[in-house]
Amino acid sequence: MTDSRKHPKETAVIWPTPPRIRAITVGEGLAVLVARPGPLEDSPTFDRTAGGAELNVATALTQLGIGTAWVSRVGDDGFGRYLVRHLRERGVDTSAVYTDSARPTGLYVKERGGGSSHPADLAAGASRMLYYRTGSAASALSPTDLDAGNGLLEQCELIHFTGITTALSPSATALTDALTALPRRERLISFDLNYRPALWIRREENAADTLARQLRGSDVAFLGADEAQEVFGTGDPERLREMFPQPRHLVVKNSGHSVTGFLGALRLEVPALRLEVTEAIGAGDAFAGGYLAALLQGRPHEQLLRYGHLCAAAALTGTGDVAELPPPAVLESAAAATASGWAAMRWIAVTSEEAS
Repeated sequence: MTDSRKHPKETAVIWPTPPRIRAITVGEGLAVLVARPGPLEDSPTFDRTAGGAELNVATALTQLGIGTAWVSRVGDDGFGRYLVRHLRERGVDTSAVYTDSARPTGLYVKERGGGSSHPADLAAGASRMLYYRTGSAASALSPTDLDAGNGLLEQCELIHFTGITTALSPSATALTDALTALPRRERLISFDLNYRPALWIRREENAADTLARQLRGSDVAFLGADEAQEVFGTGDPERLREMFPQPRHLVVKNSGHSVTGFLGALRLEVPALRLEVTEAIGAGDAFAGGYLAALLQGRPHEQLLRYGHLCAAAALTGTGDVAELPPPAVLESAAAATASGWAAMRWIAVTSEEAS
């Protein structure tokens, strides 16, 4: 006897079309273990999250509507799988991430101050990072990694990396040198100084020479006045522009009070927003993400700097390395404020629910 009941008609599942990849970030991602406030040795549990400069920039770009891919290496371990999943969930393309079976995923522990009288405790609200990245999978990054990703680098409009990647190993320096040597073809190379002295201790190369070479080979460059002082002997924006005339976009972050942006010969200074700082980790990456997204969206020079400030403010008032940004319409309205409106603006922290 045949079954006379009608079977429901099968319908094809229609997946959303992935956004066109316009930006690529190249560098190390790290698993982050966040301790409870107080002396590290007294923390019974740790919260896991993700960090790493280029990873942070990638997630900021996707939140701002820029299709972004991450080129990196992770270990064949739980932390590596977590980082890839973390980025995929945030819309970042991870097809060019290589899984290294011989090296582990890098990680760091974030120690948070409890403000107690214990000699090992930090001040309340302060934090300190302990890195465990020597011999990590990402330290094996090399020019061969540029062949990954099915031609993503050829199709994108912008490639971003930092001085952290440059410092990881000689092969990673060869990778970043290869990036700055790429034919432009209307593509931009973006570089954030991100000087980390501890990473250069075992390197034979001179950090200042290597980082200066990366700056001069870039089209967009970000550097903090304090780190520039340490590396190049000056934090003065005018002097830095004289030293590095090559990047069309040169952005100098002046110790949190303002940012000086050079666009060719044009100089513009934009003050930071008033806010209550929760934690400074990741603010520079969020600034770069905001600036680069606005640049790819064709916004005017002042708005590039304002978008940077707005995204940095979200990081400064949050608790994780990855900034949770408010809706794009909120950022667009704030970035378009009058000069007096911008000067009077005060940033209010946005919760994760509000950001989504």
